[in-house]
Amino acid sequence: MTTRRCVLGMLPALAWPGRAQYIEGKGEVPFVPSPEEVIEAMLKLASVTPRDVVYDLGCGDGRIVVMAARQLGARSVGIDIDPDRIQEARENVAQNKVESRVKLIEQNLFDADLSEATVVTLYLLSSVNLKLRPKLQKELKPGARVVSHQFDMGDWKPEKRVLVGGRPVMLWRV
Repeated sequence: MTTRRCVLGMLPALAWPGRAQYIEGKGEVPFVPSPEEVIEAMLKLASVTPRDVVYDLGCGDGRIVVMAARQLGARSVGIDIDPDRIQEARENVAQNKVESRVKLIEQNLFDADLSEATVVTLYLLSSVNLKLRPKLQKELKPGARVVSHQFDMGDWKPEKRVLVGGRPVMLWRV
C-alpha cells in the first residue's frame, strides 16, 4: 500500500496503486479521490454560484465541498458513511478555513435528506447511481443539477457530457 497526498495537498489518501481502497462494512463504494481538474469541471458544468447548496454524496476527504465553498462561495454539505473519511474531511475543511460554509454528515447517503441541495455531486458506481436516481428525482427541486464523475444513470441521459483528461463528467437536471 502506498500513501499519496490528495490534490488539495492537505491530507494523505491511502490506496493501492491503480486500485481503489475498499473498506468492508463501511459502504458499497470504494474511496477514490477525484482529481482537482475533474472537480473543477464538475462544479463548472453545474454552474455553481454562491447561491447554490452543493451536496457531495460519498464526500470522502471533502475535496469537492471544500472547493465549492472556497473557490465558488457555495454552501456545501458532505455526506459519507465512513467515520475515517468524515474525520479527514473535517481536517480538510478546517485547514482551508471554510467551516462556516461546509457541513459534514456521517450517514448513509440513502438516508440523507437531499431536499435543500441545488447541486449534487457524485463519484459513486453506476449500480449505486441507479439505486440513487429515484431518490434524486423525488427529493430534489426542479432545476437542481446532478453531476457525476465517471458513472452514468442508465437510461437517464445527461444534458451535457465532457471529457477531462479522458474521464467523463456528466450533468443532469431534475
